[in-house]
This record gives sequence, C-alpha cells and structure tokens, in this order.
Amino acid sequence: MVKRTIRLAALAAVLTLALASALPVAAQTFEEASAAYERGDYDAAYRGFRSLAEQGYAAAQNNLGLMYYNGEGVPKDYVRAHMWLNLAASRYPATVKKYREEAARDRDRVARLLSPEALARAQRMAREWRPAEADTE
Repeated sequence: MVKRTIRLAALAAVLTLALASALPVAAQTFEEASAAYERGDYDAAYRGFRSLAEQGYAAAQNNLGLMYYNGEGVPKDYVRAHMWLNLAASRYPATVKKYREEAARDRDRVARLLSPEALARAQRMAREWRPAEADTE
C-alpha cells in the first residue's frame, strides 16, 4: 500500500510538472522590454517587443523596426525594419501624431535603402500582416 501511494504521488508530481511546463510563459510588458533594451539586454528586449508587436502594439512595432534597422541584438534586415515601421506608422492612433510621424519618417528612411523589389516585398509583408491573438492566461 505504501509503495502504491508513493508511486501515485510521484506520478502526480510528474504530471503537475508536465502541465506547468506546457503553460505559456507570461509575456513581458512594454516597460519591461524597454528596460531590457536600456540595459543592453537586446535578446530580452527583442522577445518582449516581438511578442507585443505581433499583437498589434504600435510602439513595440516601432521599437522592433528600429532594432532590425540599427542591427541592435538582431541582424540588420531592412525589409523587416520597413515592415514593422510601416505597421507602426499606420497603427499609432491619431492622438499620438508625433509618434506616427516619426515612425513614417523612419520607414521612409529605410525605404531609401531598399531596392524596388525589396521595398515591394516589405510593403506586401505589412499588408498581409495580421495580429496574433494575445495570451489570455
């Protein structure tokens, strides 16, 4: 009886650990991603901004584009930088006109670095982009 109880307890512990590891990791807030960027932890900043950008958060899209443009913690990829900056410029609310205009200015600066084919690809990626569903847990 004792062996059976120990086995059942061990099985319950294994199942609990397996279920816990399958739960999604809590996403970073914009402030946490910004703090990671400020301290030079570009991997953490990228993960945080990327998660928020994929959900449609314009400020995170802007920062992600500026990271892809400058090559900070990620390889320089002007096509993706343009895509993210284009999305940010179109998604910032009209109430934050300053940020919307800055994102558009940065997007246009990146556009000058792209071939016509690469620019068309970046624009297509932005048109086809859809926000991911946010984790509810």
